Amino acid sequence: MTAQSLIERRFNVLGRHSPLFYEKPLQLVRGEGVWVWDADGKRYLDAYNNVPHVGHCHPRVVEALRRQAGILNSHTRYLDETVIDYAEHLLSTFHPTLQRVFLTCTGSESNELALRIARETTGHMGVIATDFAYHGNTAAVSQISSVFTPASKRGPYVRYVPVIDPYRQRNGRRDEQLADFYIQQLQQAIDDLARNGVKLAAVLFCTAFSSEGLPDIPKTYFPKVAAAVHAAGGLVIADEVQAGFGRFGSHMWGHARHDMVPDIVTMGKPMGNGHPLAGVVTTAALMETFTSQNMYFNTFGGNEVSAAVGHAVLNVLRDENLLANALTVGEYVLTGMRRLQQKYPIIGDVRGQGMFFAVEIDDAARTKKIVNRMRERGVLISRIGPHDNILKIRPPMVFTKDNADVLLNTLDSVLSELA
Repeated sequence: MTAQSLIERRFNVLGRHSPLFYEKPLQLVRGEGVWVWDADGKRYLDAYNNVPHVGHCHPRVVEALRRQAGILNSHTRYLDETVIDYAEHLLSTFHPTLQRVFLTCTGSESNELALRIARETTGHMGVIATDFAYHGNTAAVSQISSVFTPASKRGPYVRYVPVIDPYRQRNGRRDEQLADFYIQQLQQAIDDLARNGVKLAAVLFCTAFSSEGLPDIPKTYFPKVAAAVHAAGGLVIADEVQAGFGRFGSHMWGHARHDMVPDIVTMGKPMGNGHPLAGVVTTAALMETFTSQNMYFNTFGGNEVSAAVGHAVLNVLRDENLLANALTVGEYVLTGMRRLQQKYPIIGDVRGQGMFFAVEIDDAARTKKIVNRMRERGVLISRIGPHDNILKIRPPMVFTKDNADVLLNTLDSVLSELA
């Protein structure tokens, strides 16, 4: 079947607005490690997807799924050691104050539940996010996912703060001054809610500001966010869907990288390496308060197969030293990207850490061309940011220096044609 025929069939069942990557959509049929293959047998280096966090079809994850699926798959209303073992292992990676976990199926569910917890336990309704955020697609969460939701649909209880942008907005300010400037924007949003009779329930931020362009965040910013939010009677929700599970290499969680302990943490995508597994981690007090008033149960969240898969992902991260690999290979990639920055003036900024990189290009149209040319040459990346001009590079954690050379050499070749 031709790609165009498949696209037409897709339109007929999924609709014409269901998004597809690239000008020439890609039909993938197989994956292994950092590689994927299309229907014609062409191999592509996956330098974008964080869903296969420890690599496409990792054999230990696949075997954990297969084995548990052949034993039992039910739900958490029955006692099961597999689920408890996984929950204990997961919680051991967090600050000791974060002692409880709800298991869900998607990041959207996790952020929806986090908002419910914040609003129920504080008695407040106001929520603050950035003005270029994506946190999911449920009714409540879409109201704060400003990147896709028009202003008319965002609701009266939501306020937005500017994306922190040291590259464009530094204006000679030191990190501390820059952090204070953005904290002033946060306080103004809190005050605006209050003027309209709305008390703050929570701030919900991705700890990488990934959709916003992966900015270099001043070290004191997140602790100051937490202080301002708590002073207003609200809670801090850290969205770790993209930053978590060691993505930055130095820490398991993005919030820990910034010396901030949130009240609630949400997780998704990489948690199950592609299997629908997500979660919400919080304090014992917040869980007790919430669940004493609300019976929370998720039929598929935390079933035995999901728990076995999630546990396998944690074990692979540990046993294959993938956080250390992220730091080592990540620094290698950044060094190579900065060489390209010196070579090509269209690169305005290079930033990132671990296995997460942003390359700021001078023009959105050129950025789109780069992404599509890279795809044509067998390397998958994407683009992000308020100006749609940032190359988003976020490979699986098993990415190697040899893989990095393919990425860098291909990008060099593409830039030489477009610069």
